[in-house]
Amino acid sequence: MSNSAPTPNRSPQPLFVTTRWSVVLAAQDKSSPNSEAALETLCRAYWYPLYAYVRGSGRSPHDAQDLTQEFFARLLALDWLRVVLPEKGRFRTFLIVSMKRFLTNEWHRDTAQKRGAGNQPLSLDTVAAEHRFASEPPLAPDELYERRWAMTLLEESLERLEGEFTRSGRETEFNALKEWLITERGSIPYGEIAKTLGTTEGAARVAVHRLRKQFRQSFRQTIAEKVEAANDVDVEMRHLVAVLSRS
Repeated sequence: MSNSAPTPNRSPQPLFVTTRWSVVLAAQDKSSPNSEAALETLCRAYWYPLYAYVRGSGRSPHDAQDLTQEFFARLLALDWLRVVLPEKGRFRTFLIVSMKRFLTNEWHRDTAQKRGAGNQPLSLDTVAAEHRFASEPPLAPDELYERRWAMTLLEESLERLEGEFTRSGRETEFNALKEWLITERGSIPYGEIAKTLGTTEGAARVAVHRLRKQFRQSFRQTIAEKVEAANDVDVEMRHLVAVLSRS
């Protein structure tokens, strides 16, 4: 009889992997060399919803650019993460709460000439931002921020999915199917799609169904990178879907 102890069963791998936002939160003590780069990456991708919030609050394009740049300069330079409270679980909430505090302080200070001091940590394409803002619906600033945040996540999810198809040599298939991602199933022209792809209508149905499923997974993954814990993902996803449904 063998004297060796039985090998214990391996515990299942967690479904929720470490994300950029959780890395930032875990590095509040500056012990991680990756925290600053992670925060800058997130800010660079998600600055426009904040810019839209500032513009929607009645600031001019010049002031909105000035204030948004200064906000990120301070966010990246100062230990603002140390005062993050319950809102720390969602990057979306952390940013808007921080911006509101920043604007409240700026409102009472005559620092128009001092803002920025030539320090522009992020390259903001404010010309393109103004074109986007001109087409925004007439919403309250908070609603506008929420809508743009949700739309930005959708755009990132679509880009992520497109990259997967491109790397696998299926870019043509993606381009033929992508416009049907959020269309009502009853109005999808499977026959036309089949002709475009050179396949059967049944195969086209399967391809559209598969792509829609992959897009939901990509959207979920994108959301997971902006929250701290696994149980936040479903809550955030429901919130963002509700925001989009009201748009």
